[in-house]
Amino acid sequence: MNEVLIPGNLIKREQYISRIAPFIGKSIIKAFTGQRRVGKSYILFQLIRLIHEQEADAPVVYINKEDLAFDAIRTSDDLNAFVLSRIIPNRMNYIFVDEIQEIEEFEKALRSLLLNRNLDIYCTGSNANLLSGELATLLSGRFIEIVIHSLSYTEFLLFHKINDSDSSLDKYFKYGGLPYLIHLSLKDEVVFEYLKNIYSTIIFRDVIDRYGIRNIRFLEKLVLFLAGNTGSLFSAKRISDFLKSQQIKIASNQIQVYIDYLTSAFLIHRVERYDIAGKRLFETGEKFYFENLGIRHAILGYKPQDMGKVLENVVYNQLIFQGWKVTTGSLNTEEIDFVCEKDGEKMYVQVALRLSDGNTIKREFGNLLKIQDNYLKKVITMDTFSGNSYYGIEHIHIRNFLMQ
Repeated sequence: MNEVLIPGNLIKREQYISRIAPFIGKSIIKAFTGQRRVGKSYILFQLIRLIHEQEADAPVVYINKEDLAFDAIRTSDDLNAFVLSRIIPNRMNYIFVDEIQEIEEFEKALRSLLLNRNLDIYCTGSNANLLSGELATLLSGRFIEIVIHSLSYTEFLLFHKINDSDSSLDKYFKYGGLPYLIHLSLKDEVVFEYLKNIYSTIIFRDVIDRYGIRNIRFLEKLVLFLAGNTGSLFSAKRISDFLKSQQIKIASNQIQVYIDYLTSAFLIHRVERYDIAGKRLFETGEKFYFENLGIRHAILGYKPQDMGKVLENVVYNQLIFQGWKVTTGSLNTEEIDFVCEKDGEKMYVQVALRLSDGNTIKREFGNLLKIQDNYLKKVITMDTFSGNSYYGIEHIHIRNFLMQ
């Protein structure tokens, strides 16, 4: 057991704590994944505090691989030996390992430690494939994974102690929801400098170093392309063709590999295309959104002409925060921005900056009216007038949607 220094003034992220609470004390691995600096470590601290509230002398073993104090733990054998040397027999011991992917073959240690029914194990990692492949098969039913996202809009208001307003929404759109921003002055020169450093850390530690990438220039060009085309429908071949026009030649299959790396690091989210009529996924054509819009703006700039893309990205992030599985829909020749599924239910969402004229209204609502089922349908806009419906389709202002 080692003493854990828990930061003061922890702001509880109820969404995640309530999901994990039923599994506390159970012999099952709780894995938290997500982009760097989205607050995974603080989720662990909140859980440690909750455990100590329920059991004041609960034995806790805490390892943080970003702390030099734990540098000697480099392999699965090191991890296993460290934990076993610090647990108390005949007690439930709570094991927390932060950034576990920094430990070589950590999977072997987890598998071995799970044999001890008195160990309750929690870990975090900055890679989407943290618990995948052979380990996932061997531990089937013995672990759960919860993806931690940047702050939602309501969390952003809570963390920054501000009220819902157009000004607050603009700050959220511009700077994104990394929790550490509460310690910074919300000024462009301050926030974007911080976010550029986070971006560099993600790119170099979670992509370049992890996968041994040599063509760094292309990787950076690819990220800029995805940032400039957020929410656009693309295939790897179309991206390859575009880059060729910019004198950058690279095969489409290599582009797909690099995109896989970026999604594994949670820098971007890939959204597959779904045939609503045929009820199947298309093999080509995808959209890409940023996990954190502040990072997008730090590398590309925050431009008024991009507001439609930003709005769509914000809606997507809110949907996955709410637990929806999201695809982009295709209905014959029409496009549906988001097809959402959760707990056997569906919801269709269109996003538009403004319903400025009859053609826009006809397009956004009309596409949804062509879907022949009775699931919930919404059109989300920046228009202040909302709350009404159009043939049963709800029209909702973005702030109202984010506050739901």
